[in-house]
Amino acid sequence: MSILVVDTLRASLELLNSASIWLIFSFVLAGLLHNILSPDRLQRMLGNRSASSLVKATASGALLPICSCGVIPLGLGLYYSGAYLGPTLAFLSATPIINPAAVLLAYGLLGPQIATIYVLTGLLVSFLLGVLGNTLGGSELHVPGAGTGLETHLETESSTVPLIKRVTTGLQWGFGDLGAMVSKYVIVGMLLAGFITAAIPPAFFEHYLGNPGLISIGGIALLGAVMYVCAVGHIPFIAALVASGASPGIAITFLMTGAATNLPELISIYKLIGKRTVLIYSTGMLAFSVLVGYLTNLLLKDFTPFVDVNRNQHFIGAANQLIVVTPAPVRLMCSLCILGLGFYAVWPKIKPAFLSKSEAA
Repeated sequence: MSILVVDTLRASLELLNSASIWLIFSFVLAGLLHNILSPDRLQRMLGNRSASSLVKATASGALLPICSCGVIPLGLGLYYSGAYLGPTLAFLSATPIINPAAVLLAYGLLGPQIATIYVLTGLLVSFLLGVLGNTLGGSELHVPGAGTGLETHLETESSTVPLIKRVTTGLQWGFGDLGAMVSKYVIVGMLLAGFITAAIPPAFFEHYLGNPGLISIGGIALLGAVMYVCAVGHIPFIAALVASGASPGIAITFLMTGAATNLPELISIYKLIGKRTVLIYSTGMLAFSVLVGYLTNLLLKDFTPFVDVNRNQHFIGAANQLIVVTPAPVRLMCSLCILGLGFYAVWPKIKPAFLSKSEAA
């Protein structure tokens, strides 16, 4: 039992280290957008149910090279700044799926056929998730108070505030409010993901995924939803599966669910937006990814893996230019910052217990 606990903590810390730099970056960006971006303009862009809002949210998410954990603060920041649920879900899904570096690697390692389907369907699925959010959302469709005229007042008021003041207060919101809320749920999600990693032997995944005869589109969708995978790092793994005989539909399905769903993200959405939103997001993503995988297999029925070394090197080189490699000490410092923010968020609740114990002593 003690070995499992140690392995869980080690795996959780490794996962946190891989995502913490993007979380910190997202806290900064979300804070700046929250206080600098015109609230009235944000309302016009994303504060409604229109198809144009979903297109804008999907396109903007697809252009950001951020992982599925790093997108949590940005998506929630947009939501609490006035974006509707549909554009929020479109942004949350498009950002990790259509990561620019992942797209380049997909073209280099999986070939133009699979990569093109991946990009087009990734954009379409993100848009459709937004449609589901706008259609099925209830009281959580938007934050109360958004679109009531308050935004225009804030915009007029903020125009008289110096830029440096807006930047400072925005960062305070990004870290002190949003960052603290998100961090405590990310930590819980990382612990659960670490437990899964430690409790289920790697040989199980290797045996299942390494045997194309055992893989089903539904099974790979569920596996991708449970596993925590990097938006970029899983591309070579998928390429190896396809080279060993897995169908192109398997690749598409895992690329979507593996990148766009993970426990830290789902827990954060559940706690900060609501249970219905998690059901819309997770169920919609699983259903759409399975459907896309099935249709891909029909479309590429006679697909044969083809390796072009020159093409691979070209795309891999381009992707490497977009991949940010941070030193281990920096990742550790970012992880400690996330842990500190999580502790800061829960301290008001546990403080009375500590005080009562100290008084009793």
